[in-house]
Amino acid sequence: MLKKIFFFFSITLLLLSCGDDCYNAPQQIVFEFVDSNDENLITNGTLNTFSISDENQIGVQLTKTDDDKVVLENVGAYNGTKNYTFYSAVKIFDFSIESSEFKGGCDGYQISKLTFKNVVATDEKGFYKIVLE
Repeated sequence: MLKKIFFFFSITLLLLSCGDDCYNAPQQIVFEFVDSNDENLITNGTLNTFSISDENQIGVQLTKTDDDKVVLENVGAYNGTKNYTFYSAVKIFDFSIESSEFKGGCDGYQISKLTFKNVVATDEKGFYKIVLE
């Protein structure tokens, strides 16, 4: 009988503690930079150096993927809209990310909208294709 009571309390404690450590990170934002012929500018060597800074001039960590796309690291974990600027020798443009708290069983944030200025960008279901030239 004591084993059954101990087992019951153990399972109850385990189930209660699982919900406390739940965190929903914002979805990943990935950019592909192309020219007007849809050729990847990183692959063809046109876009060698570039950076992204937020509205406070703090740089965003960028990670290049094996297929020459760029992942923006640690963006979207806030309530509201934050403005960013992309800098390169090819083109400079601005964009904003609108994010809000996740409305679910976990803590966290979700990105609701990206807005681009002075550049053509399309949502390609998993990444944004951005035409720089």
